Parts: sequence; structure tokens; C-alpha cells
Amino acid sequence: MTPDTRTTNDLTPAKIIYGLYAVGYLVALTTLAGVVYAYLSRGQNAVLDTHLQFQIRTFWISLLLAVIGMVTMMIGIGFLVWAFLAVWGLIRVVSGFLLANDDKPITGTKYWGVMAY
Repeated sequence: MTPDTRTTNDLTPAKIIYGLYAVGYLVALTTLAGVVYAYLSRGQNAVLDTHLQFQIRTFWISLLLAVIGMVTMMIGIGFLVWAFLAVWGLIRVVSGFLLANDDKPITGTKYWGVMAY
């Protein structure tokens, strides 16, 4: 896509980051690359910024939940925390990507922060 044909709401960076987060289930390093890219891509347009903020929050909340899961592994509930984290993160990635694919901003979350709308 040449710069002349790009729309004002080009959400390509958000789509790339959602992809990096999805691949992060297999190669965790791509998630870190995704959050760095999210921080560097801010300020291009308002619709993109809603996705980037959502992705940055997803990263930091995921990191917190992963640490909680690791700490609680000793008392046997860490695996449950990690299972919740896996489902929670996947739903956030898919719901955010679907909105980005439709060129829609993220206006909030529902189901206790699980799904973007």
C-alpha cells in the first residue's frame, strides 16, 4: 500500500501486533516484540491508538497473571491461573483483531475485561 492510498485509520500495526501476540503462544518472545511495537506505533491516529492501548494493557495484565500463576504453582492453583490466562488472552487477541479487521475502534471491554467491543 503506497502512502497516497492509505486511509487515515490504517490499522495495520494493530493487526501485526495481534498476530505477534497470537504467535506468542508458541514463541513468547514475539509478545515482547509486539508490546514494543505497540509503544512505538502510538500517536498515528485515534482509532489505532484505542487498539494499541488495549494491546499494551493486555501485555501488562498477562505478565501480572503469569507471575501470579507462577507464585501460586506451589499451592496447586497456578495451573488454573495459567489456563485462565491462556483463554483470556486468546479471546482478547481474537476480539481485538476482528474489530481492527473491520476498521472499528475499541470502545471498551465486556465480560470483566475479557472481550473487546
